[in-house]
Amino acid sequence: MERAVFVLNEVFGFAHPEIARILDRSPTAVRQLATRARRHVHARRPRHRPEADLHARVTERFAAAALGGDLRTLLELLAPDVTLWTGGGKGPAVSLHPVHGRDRVAAVFMAVARALPAAGVDLLHRRVAGDPGVLVFADGGPLAVVVVDLTPEGDRITGVHSVTNPDKLTGITRPAASWRASRPGCGP
Repeated sequence: MERAVFVLNEVFGFAHPEIARILDRSPTAVRQLATRARRHVHARRPRHRPEADLHARVTERFAAAALGGDLRTLLELLAPDVTLWTGGGKGPAVSLHPVHGRDRVAAVFMAVARALPAAGVDLLHRRVAGDPGVLVFADGGPLAVVVVDLTPEGDRITGVHSVTNPDKLTGITRPAASWRASRPGCGP
């Protein structure tokens, strides 16, 4: 069942409720199967873990470039074969299918940066699922959780995992102090 859910969701882009109808399961059961399947897939693939400090620095540079609309820096950080995974069916950066390639992934983030509030966003750097990640806040609430995978050398981003579904971000609260990212032309 896990494999069926994984293939239907990750390869063919079916949403969890659609898969639930296909497999005659509840949407909650399908979400759990999808979580387990992704965990098993990630556990089986070799993970090259760059130094934690390097991973954090690259993650911070990526977040500032992507949300600040800095295309040049973003293209420097993304590997040519980078993949963006979004999901949940809601939010500012949602695609039913993974987005492949540096130019296409950069285009998604440039569109998101243009759609952000003029005052910018707040970023909080935290560990997410064991890796350095970024919590993104806008208009007083959570906008996204982002984690990146790096090349073995740690200098380029090979994968971007972004959760923007507001239903999945309800447990995230805005911290008292965070780093403010501003968009070009919007001040410091």
